[in-house]
Amino acid sequence: MKKSIISISSLLIIFLIWFLVAFFTKEIRDVDFPNPFSTLKGLLHNLQGEKIYDYSIYQHTFTSLGRWAFAYLMAVIVGILLGFFLGVYPLLHKLFMPFVYAIQLVPGLAWIPIALLLFGLGSTSTLFMIFILGVIPIIITSSSGIRETSPELISTATYMGANKAMLFKHVLLPSSVFHIVDGMRIALSSSWRVLIAAEMIVGKGLGLGYIIIQSRWSLDYTSSFISIIIIVSIGLIAEKLVFEKIEKHLRLKYGYKE
Repeated sequence: MKKSIISISSLLIIFLIWFLVAFFTKEIRDVDFPNPFSTLKGLLHNLQGEKIYDYSIYQHTFTSLGRWAFAYLMAVIVGILLGFFLGVYPLLHKLFMPFVYAIQLVPGLAWIPIALLLFGLGSTSTLFMIFILGVIPIIITSSSGIRETSPELISTATYMGANKAMLFKHVLLPSSVFHIVDGMRIALSSSWRVLIAAEMIVGKGLGLGYIIIQSRWSLDYTSSFISIIIIVSIGLIAEKLVFEKIEKHLRLKYGYKE
């Protein structure tokens, strides 16, 4: 009950600040800034079937989710595998980790010209940007988790007859699992943000990012705020309903205290 009250209070504070910004923007600059009421009203109409730029809000949302889910899943698989090899083999770590760290320093939007040169306009460029922004933190955290595994644990398991598969399952994976989850969480936010930016620049007519950029030209800022609400809501759902539950399950499985 206490957590619910705090969450509702935080939401009310956000809406109050939003309303005040909209009110004073109108009063001072005479600019129509969408307020919470007009935005929620527009969202309700969209949920009931009113289209935004020739497509329903559901089509825009599921298109964005589909792009993100595919590229993010590829980033998770590739990131964990590469992180494992870089963590287990010191020579590979020395050779390739400087390159990984260098890529990490490239801002998300800086990948736009590279994506355009490689793949042109369209979904492939968007998928590439999501993948590259997602895979890097997973590689780094996965390899760090493997490398930080206690040598005593590895030696003890090997002495007891554990082969490579058993060593990975019973020693390396439990030791690094929370590093991997942290990397997946970072990758989630990074890849989700760059998805929206990519759809604004290299997307083609469909997606939540496309709504935002198109509203700039049509002056339909309410639609852009609707898109932002959906973007934030999806991010919060992924964090609260997915990653928190995954982390809780792993803590129970591996015997960590709550």
